[in-house]
Amino acid sequence: MLVLIIIVAAVAAWWFLSSHDSAATKAALKGAKRNDEQKKVIRYFLNDGCGAKRISDAEYDQIVRQAVDSLNLKQRALNKIGLDESELQEIAPVYLEGYNFKKAYQRQRDNGMWVSSCFQCTWLFFSDKQVYFYTYTLNTDCDEKRESSEEYFYRDIVNFNQVNETEEVRVYPKGSKDGELVKVETSQFSIVVPGDKNFVAMTPSEENERAIKGMKAKLREKKNV
Repeated sequence: MLVLIIIVAAVAAWWFLSSHDSAATKAALKGAKRNDEQKKVIRYFLNDGCGAKRISDAEYDQIVRQAVDSLNLKQRALNKIGLDESELQEIAPVYLEGYNFKKAYQRQRDNGMWVSSCFQCTWLFFSDKQVYFYTYTLNTDCDEKRESSEEYFYRDIVNFNQVNETEEVRVYPKGSKDGELVKVETSQFSIVVPGDKNFVAMTPSEENERAIKGMKAKLREKKNV
């Protein structure tokens, strides 16, 4: 009898959630296989309007933070580079993170902040002759992830920049299936080299501004040697 009650309750919960899913949510959930947490993320970004069921902003922040913390990215970056941190002390390592809005779901919170289903983390390390650049990009709505690393000699770097620009992103107001394009102000960090730029997501902050100023000062110092 208890087992039957549990089954009935589970079915009722599934029906309640699915019956309040927007058209965009239903379309997204028909795609790649997703675990329960990833389904919650889809509903967070796509369910809106009266009776919509979705997790809170704080719960989504926790999902992102737990995903990032579980990766131990600083050590992962050092392993990828193949050097010990003691060899990378020209200036203190720099950590940057932020939401990436390309090929991701987006949502504007009540406080005006934009978040997405794609989160990007970057570590920069500095040796006497080179800058090591490691980036890990994760998606909270699926299992997709990307990892990359680059090495740059100071002599080849033109500049370090904070880039603020306007991007068009697709949102789904009131559960619209096709959504609509809106403009979002984004902030990125870039390493500029001749003929190319490497961009990563960055959340604007005084700490990040100080870090970029420190990188620029070190680059000037190396260029003048």
